[in-house]
Amino acid sequence: MKTVVAIRHDGMGLGDAELGDRILRTFLSKIGTGLAGLDTIVCYNGGVRLLAEGSSCLQALAALEQRGIDVIACGTCVDHFDLRGQLRVGEIGSMDLIIAALAAADKVISP
Repeated sequence: MKTVVAIRHDGMGLGDAELGDRILRTFLSKIGTGLAGLDTIVCYNGGVRLLAEGSSCLQALAALEQRGIDVIACGTCVDHFDLRGQLRVGEIGSMDLIIAALAAADKVISP
């Protein structure tokens, strides 16, 4: 089963930002071994910040990428947040690429 994780902001859940960061980091560190079929992670809107220099999630995302999981950042979002040149994980892709990944998935998870 092909699974895609769609990350749309730089935390998990609503409420306390520090807690959201902490639980998203935990989620990302565990999905590589606990989620069978994980194929791709797409990041858009504030989620692209997770791929940039200074993100607390870089280590977990780099480990996922090293396992062969594709990590795709929305190019429009990267430009909106002025992060081009600051991404340390993943590749910058188009909305067409993100849509194709989501459409090909058997399951989409959005933390």
